[in-house]
Amino acid sequence: MIDTSNIRGRLTPNRALSELTWLRVGGPADWLFQPADVADLQTFLRLLPPDVAVFPIGVGSNLIVRDGGIRAVVIRLGRGFNMIEVAGDTVTAGAAALDAHVAKKAADAGIDLTFLRTIPGSIGGAVRMNAGCYGSYVADVFRSATVVMRDGELAELGAGDLNFRYRQSDLPEGVVLVSAVLHGPEGDPEELHARMEAQLQKRDETQPTKERSAGSTFRNPAGFSSTGRSDDTHELKAWKVIDDAGMRGARRGGAQMSEKHSNFMINAGGATAADLEGLGEEVRKKVYDNSGITLEWEIMRVGDPLQD
Repeated sequence: MIDTSNIRGRLTPNRALSELTWLRVGGPADWLFQPADVADLQTFLRLLPPDVAVFPIGVGSNLIVRDGGIRAVVIRLGRGFNMIEVAGDTVTAGAAALDAHVAKKAADAGIDLTFLRTIPGSIGGAVRMNAGCYGSYVADVFRSATVVMRDGELAELGAGDLNFRYRQSDLPEGVVLVSAVLHGPEGDPEELHARMEAQLQKRDETQPTKERSAGSTFRNPAGFSSTGRSDDTHELKAWKVIDDAGMRGARRGGAQMSEKHSNFMINAGGATAADLEGLGEEVRKKVYDNSGITLEWEIMRVGDPLQD
């Protein structure tokens, strides 16, 4: 049993996670903790027995939770962690602040973080995954992150601590990121907002934004995101090698590779986590057989499969 006498947040046992992920799949977490604020999170982790695993999630936009659930305390940050503050050329954002909101607030202040506008999810996940598009990445604008260590201590991490790479960072296991400081070049607010509107229109034309998806399923094999330029090359984009393998629109149970953008996996209705992960592995095999390229998952898959 977990000691709840000194915490102010909400602790729920055996909490189903399917409604907390964009793909709407996944079994229960042993516990779900929603801290009231940073101090509450520190207290909770300090009291939590050290042998109990901790797994932070954001808004679940880039996540498949397997059908058997997660044997851990899942920590989900909410309103106490979604502040956005601007000072000079820097933006300090809580880990639960949505990427889109950060981009808009920055643009209002004449700071160019426009690449964040079309990235689904929150700042905590964006830092963890070094999210990027249009040739820009979190690593390009990152200054520091405040985290709560597994023992409840507060710490500040710099770029050197996180070792940013394409769609990856080295955020230590069990550490909960609570805020990040970003900086960006100056820009005219009106022009920045106009650019974001154009990016949104392009995204909606090319991606299944009205479907249940988790964004890009696989990393681009070339190791970089779309640049958004007219001369951008597509030979080694994930969607292209998936198309070449004949897997656009492929289905498994309720899971489907989108007809609109073949690197987007969608829950077309009634999919299980096993359907989604199984379809993804089938796509990886077909792509490898066709081109010799091994696609790497961009969606994080966590938890246990359902036991027979």
